[in-house]
Amino acid sequence: MLTLPTFSIVTPSFRQLDWLRLAIASVADQEEVTIEHIVQDAGTEGVNEFFQSNIAANRERHSVKLFVEKDAGMYDAVNRGLTKAHGDICAYLNCDEQLLPNVLARVAGFFHKHPEVEVVFGDSILIDKHGNPLSYRRTVLPLFSYVQHVQLNTPTCSTFFRRTVIDRGLLFDPQWKVIGDQVWIENLIRADVRMATLAEPLAVFTFTGQNLSSTAVSQEEGARHGRPQSMMTRLRRAAEIISHRMRKLAAGAYRFREVDIEIYTLDSPSVRQRRRAKRVGFGWPRAKAG
Repeated sequence: MLTLPTFSIVTPSFRQLDWLRLAIASVADQEEVTIEHIVQDAGTEGVNEFFQSNIAANRERHSVKLFVEKDAGMYDAVNRGLTKAHGDICAYLNCDEQLLPNVLARVAGFFHKHPEVEVVFGDSILIDKHGNPLSYRRTVLPLFSYVQHVQLNTPTCSTFFRRTVIDRGLLFDPQWKVIGDQVWIENLIRADVRMATLAEPLAVFTFTGQNLSSTAVSQEEGARHGRPQSMMTRLRRAAEIISHRMRKLAAGAYRFREVDIEIYTLDSPSVRQRRRAKRVGFGWPRAKAG
């Protein structure tokens, strides 16, 4: 009989208690696996009372632990959580993200079949704040040239990695407030970390209207991290975009899908609700969803 590995899920938190409740619920109801869920909060007012009154701290195979500590930003919070983690497989899930039902058992099975793989990327579904599907994001394996010259193409909510990554010291760089994921993936590729994709939806990302990726800080950090914009680098960037889109086309990313998911919502924080859409696209919504 297959012995499944243990999971450590880290959630950085600050002033998003309503969304945090949904993220915690999506981890707590995962079946067949043992989970340690670490919530690393930067000092949200009332967070201790929130936990005492709303969160069932211990279940048969799952536990959620709250640590309230001042931090230097989201990636510092993630690092703090990861250094406390004991699981064989780790991930981080933001407050505005949720795991889909029973995905951790499938992730564990994938790692068991592929012992050489240290990081796996799954697909994700973008939803609005009411839980309605907006976009289906098919993930392709990140290439260093694309991540370095363009952007990160793998959502962290659907990214899982072995503890060996942490043991090798490959944590997030806390100097970045928004693009730390991109820099982290660059560092993993430089370190020859073996990666793979799992072509199925594992998590949802909610457009709450307050996502860091849509802020001016994100644009400023991207420009600061980027290379000098010479004609050669602009041509290289254009070539990387074309190559990346061809890889996504081959992976079936550019087609409309029927989406049928079960998620927690602000109106139903304790029972998953079914959300269906017959024709969901593949683009990244430009406007705030609501």
